Amino acid sequence: MAHYDLEEQEQIDTLKTWWKMYGNLVTSLLTAAALAAAGWQGWNWYQNDQSAKAAAVFAALEQAIEAGDAQRLKATAGELTEKFPRSGYAGLGAMVAARSSFDAGDLKTAKAQLGWVVENAKDELRDIARLRLSAVLLDEKAYDEALKQLAEAPAADFAARFLEMKGDVLSAQGKAAEARAAYQEAIGKLGADAEGAGRELLQQKLDSLGESA
Repeated sequence: MAHYDLEEQEQIDTLKTWWKMYGNLVTSLLTAAALAAAGWQGWNWYQNDQSAKAAAVFAALEQAIEAGDAQRLKATAGELTEKFPRSGYAGLGAMVAARSSFDAGDLKTAKAQLGWVVENAKDELRDIARLRLSAVLLDEKAYDEALKQLAEAPAADFAARFLEMKGDVLSAQGKAAEARAAYQEAIGKLGADAEGAGRELLQQKLDSLGESA
């Protein structure tokens, strides 16, 4: 029994020595792990909470659209971009508001809203915003600025649309040869399965430029 007590005491002494050497490190690691777990849970809660609030504001924006309330639409879209810029609702809200501003003839506001999407959104939504912004700039005869929006290659699905818009801008500038090349490339990007209406419109634009010199 005494032998057992001695072994047990040796184990306790060894544990005490180990704890003196590494106890603070173990405590720090455990504390850090606990804080990380709590922080992750808190972040998830925050994200879910922000998403729910953004969804509520977007619902108000949709109601403003149905009611034809342009002021409320502009306000709710602004609230989304200011308070919830990282949510997917912010980009969508800005796009919807830009369309409303454009239809109302408020090109300055439409450009600002589309510009926000270009700067903050990603992937397809950003490409759509670039395309629409270039169309607004074309209406304003801001040709160089329009071409800047089209300079960066878009996703493959938008390639033909970007080239068509580029052709429109170049045509408006009187650069027939460059516009013709853009339209021809756009037709090539459509592929064999493209809808006939889109191909026909491009061909009409190309034909309107006349024969190349």
